[in-house]
Amino acid sequence: MTVGVVVLAAGGSSRLGRPKQLVLHEGKTLVRRAAEAALAAECGPVVVVLGAHHEAVAVELLGLPVHVVEHAEWAAGPGGSLVAGVHALTRRHEASSMDAVLVMLCDQLRVDAAHLKALVETWRRTGTAVVASTYDGTRGVPALFSRAVFPELEALGPEQGARGVIAREPSRVAEVLLPGGDEDVDTVADLARLK
Repeated sequence: MTVGVVVLAAGGSSRLGRPKQLVLHEGKTLVRRAAEAALAAECGPVVVVLGAHHEAVAVELLGLPVHVVEHAEWAAGPGGSLVAGVHALTRRHEASSMDAVLVMLCDQLRVDAAHLKALVETWRRTGTAVVASTYDGTRGVPALFSRAVFPELEALGPEQGARGVIAREPSRVAEVLLPGGDEDVDTVADLARLK
């Protein structure tokens, strides 16, 4: 079963004041770390959606076998970037051959290939429509969405995100614990914590 991965890296990082995609952590930029984790999970094709600072961020992905999508309307919200990523996956690979999409951000520091593999394995074992990461008392991304949920992802408005699809019908969601999943890079304080 083929699982494509969409890495969302289009945001403008307004609260941080500089592109979070280019922040260095353990010797690599956040966007490259995320793309490498997606590839190391070995589930299927990887699409990275870029928007703000797309030229500088794209340089960080050179040499990686990922498909880069530039989403011009990134400023309208995360939903549009997610739709662009899903469309890119299903256009490049026959939609009928894509069994699920795994959606991840570029700034969740605790996400690695092992966690992404655990999401995929949980889906294969349970057959649930959605497998979400759980942290800080909530369900969120990284999350896997089976083909049955693709229409809901593609119908997202620009201001919406994957969390709404996860929450829509709780009974269809399996969970994989992600300790520290809420540790991301949104503010200067987050950046200071990294160091």
